[in-house]
Amino acid sequence: MLTPPVSPDPCVFLEIADSEGRRQSGCVQVRRASVPGMTTLIGRPHAAPRARRMLNKVPEVTIWFWIIKILCTTVGESFADWINMNLGVGLINTALIFTVVLAGVLGWQLSTKRYIPFVYWLTVVVVSVTGTLYTDILTDSQGVPLALSSSVFAGVLAVVFGIWYARERTLSVHTIVTRPRELFYWLAVLVTFALGTATGDWTLDLTGWTPGVSVLLPLGLIVAIVAAWRLGANPVLSFWLAYILTRPLGANLGDWLGSPGSEGGLGLGTAMTSVIFLGAILATVVYLTRSRSDVIDPSEQPDAPGPVNPARERIMLGYYAVVAVAAAALLVWAHQQPHAAAAGESDTPAPVTAHLTPKQATSAFPPGEIAKFRTIAADTLAKLNSGDQAAATTRVTDLETAWDDSQPTLEPKNEQAWHFLDNEIDHVLTALRAPNPDKATEVTAVNTLLTSLS
Repeated sequence: MLTPPVSPDPCVFLEIADSEGRRQSGCVQVRRASVPGMTTLIGRPHAAPRARRMLNKVPEVTIWFWIIKILCTTVGESFADWINMNLGVGLINTALIFTVVLAGVLGWQLSTKRYIPFVYWLTVVVVSVTGTLYTDILTDSQGVPLALSSSVFAGVLAVVFGIWYARERTLSVHTIVTRPRELFYWLAVLVTFALGTATGDWTLDLTGWTPGVSVLLPLGLIVAIVAAWRLGANPVLSFWLAYILTRPLGANLGDWLGSPGSEGGLGLGTAMTSVIFLGAILATVVYLTRSRSDVIDPSEQPDAPGPVNPARERIMLGYYAVVAVAAAALLVWAHQQPHAAAAGESDTPAPVTAHLTPKQATSAFPPGEIAKFRTIAADTLAKLNSGDQAAATTRVTDLETAWDDSQPTLEPKNEQAWHFLDNEIDHVLTALRAPNPDKATEVTAVNTLLTSLS
């Protein structure tokens, strides 16, 4: 007599909670017992297909996290400016290059099986550069007001957070243990850099503060956030608010270190500032790689809720509202004070007291520097004559960047000549960035500058 084949033991997916409320899930085999009608459960869990998890590839939020985040912000922006200006690639092309680089680096980060400091922070640097470039394109190439771009990016970030929370029911960086959450996390990081760039530039445009003074506002707001977190504010909300503010803080800190003393900076220059910050980043990454002090313990259950005090969180929400109103009032007050607008951003160029001949305007400066400015101006004119307004606007941004970066070395050689040429460059920037640019006005402004640079 033939016996029927024995079917494999069935597998039942179960989810249970331990005494501390931690959830355990898995697939448990059901073995048939020797007694008919009886089954025995044996504890050999298998990973459930619909509950696939991975190690958290985001570092623990320690003081090192914030230090290296600020350092990455400054170096990322300086590196983008170097490619945009020194290599003459242009703003749009630089953004395209970094978009491709971002795709590659982000793919590397997503493919890793655990948190690797070098890969993670390299991704942060590239995201910082790319987010900054996207804002600069809207402002410099497309003429979008900073107030509008700040509002748009704030709305986009709210949408990202809304969809993320609706799907995952958490925005905590301690719960980035699934692929969707990891993708939401990096998308939010990208938007925070763009938002931080726009709001930081908008603040400088409103106030006209020097780099040293401009550092104080984001720094003060971060201190207020830390105090609120200590007093019981929602930690997730506090984290993301501070994360956004580190972008203008890092950029303003770099400007303060690199700008000349005449502008309230320390005069280290962009190259030296970048070297210092890059060295600090490498040293910090090496330390974190060896110490692993920022690795989240995989034994901790990310979904286990920590102790919360809803009443205190509501009080701290009111505190955040008061801080926001106070910051807005400070900006309104600073805007109403007499101040000089940033170069190339004022509605009308600053008046100049005396006209200089081309020889008077350029003789004190290195011929190679003058040739560089003239080449960019000539390229801008050629693009205008060909009818490519967008390309001309992008190219004139290269002129603005090159001129600003050369200020520490050129202005001391002949301050009057430098201000004369600075005024003519402002005329060119104003003409090309007008809401409704007039080609004749643009061509005249560029030709005037080319004459002065001859």
